[in-house]
Amino acid sequence: MAKRSVDMGRLSVRTGEMGYGLSRFDALLAWARKYSLFQYPFATACCGMEFMATAGPRYDIARFGAEAPRFSPRQADLLWVVGTISQRQAPILKRIYDQMAEPKWVIAFGTCASCGGFYDNYTTLPGIDKIIPVDIMIPGCPPRPEAVLDGLMLLQDKIAGGGRTATLVTPHELPERLVKLRMGRADSESGP
Repeated sequence: MAKRSVDMGRLSVRTGEMGYGLSRFDALLAWARKYSLFQYPFATACCGMEFMATAGPRYDIARFGAEAPRFSPRQADLLWVVGTISQRQAPILKRIYDQMAEPKWVIAFGTCASCGGFYDNYTTLPGIDKIIPVDIMIPGCPPRPEAVLDGLMLLQDKIAGGGRTATLVTPHELPERLVKLRMGRADSESGP
């Protein structure tokens, strides 16, 4: 069996000698926050089913350290806004955000939470970033669970790095039809 050596300060795994490790306190705190997110789901519409599917055993959001939902905003540091937000719900969402403990992060789940979706009327809020700051926007109607997990990992990277600018989750691969449209070949290949 090959022995491996890890040099971290005076810590030596090969010899079993006790020592010490060095790190910055803020880096250690960011690492702890990254893997201990307490989420508050604010689900209002059909994306709520997709959110539950992401938390289920197939996609298992628990493996990212974000499995403990809190049903009081005072105990949560991650707000998932899942679904359409109407103008009447906007003050309630703002109050919930204000009640959360610092530091806090927000993920807009789906197109309706990000930009109002296909609702182009006076009753729907055209994106929750009009009333609260958003860290991650996950597009899709509804978004795929893989995109949701990508958004969660992006947020964890932001927590570790300290960035607070809004980020959009981009797809891994563009759908074939969209690639053809961008290359200008969709009309010539599609039949009547």
